[in-house]
Amino acid sequence: MSDHDAATGDTVGGPARTEHVVLAGASGFIGQHLAEAYRARGARVSLVGRDGPDARWGDTAGITALLEGADALVNLAGKSVDCRYTAANRREVMRSRVETTRELKAAVQACAVPPPVWLNSSTATIYRHAEDRPMTESTGEIGSGFSVDVATAWEREFFSGQTPGTRRVSLRMAIVLGDGSALVPLMGLARAGLGGPQLDGPWPATRARLAAGTHHREGTHGGRQKFSWIHVDDVLGSIEWLREHDEVEGAVNLSSPNPSDNRTMMGIVRRAVGRRVGLPATRWMLELGTFALRTETELVLKSRWVLPERLTEGGYAFRHPHLDEAVKSVVAARREG
Repeated sequence: MSDHDAATGDTVGGPARTEHVVLAGASGFIGQHLAEAYRARGARVSLVGRDGPDARWGDTAGITALLEGADALVNLAGKSVDCRYTAANRREVMRSRVETTRELKAAVQACAVPPPVWLNSSTATIYRHAEDRPMTESTGEIGSGFSVDVATAWEREFFSGQTPGTRRVSLRMAIVLGDGSALVPLMGLARAGLGGPQLDGPWPATRARLAAGTHHREGTHGGRQKFSWIHVDDVLGSIEWLREHDEVEGAVNLSSPNPSDNRTMMGIVRRAVGRRVGLPATRWMLELGTFALRTETELVLKSRWVLPERLTEGGYAFRHPHLDEAVKSVVAARREG
């Protein structure tokens, strides 16, 4: 047993000390949620980012000083994948994950007293398009294409080399729901009467997109592509559970034990915002729409069927295990806000 209880900040046999959590790349809604939650319980939260405020990328010595004696490091850094996969954006999506992870590793290795645990963001998109069976940590199959290449390079960098004294856990997150997540624009579409399912279908592929691995190949029809998700409260809960379980390391799926599908998910969203019907979006509509919005159809058409085997077998109790309740909680939070 450690002489420091990270959950309470108590030191056995001595005065209380303040828990110190370092969050890297925490400018998005997940990072903000974590920072607020840790501060609310009295922890010291330090932030690493392009603009700091406590340490900046490129200042490895400053990051090392920040990590010295910290209780945990959580890295969420990376350019949003909600963009058009141009050559420039692909380079930045990859660089912003691999290089920041490499710098953090150098900082952890340079610490005299490194943080005991480092939780590094990853993505459940690392698994293949799955219509036949769910993907778990033990039985999941790694997919192919640009998004998978990013995920595998990210995890390869994270787990390479040695970090004596620091346990490493890769967080393979499904789509995260919360106020500020991808659920918010879907709620807007539903309110506007456009909250039907997103329907896959044929679409011609260019040689360039095939070579780059950015073309979504036609999959299941009828809006039945699987939708794996997790509420942001359970992202925090999973992280805290992982911090407490020293025996867990390696890749861990962060997803609800109850995945849904696109058609069901959009129906839940419609009901949550008080709309009975919604027009569906066919593949050609999605291709034109995502081109105009500078994003990609893969984000809604890939069948993500992921189960959190390691969390459930370890006894983690999800706060939001069911999609309908999770969506309602997000809608309620936005109304209260």
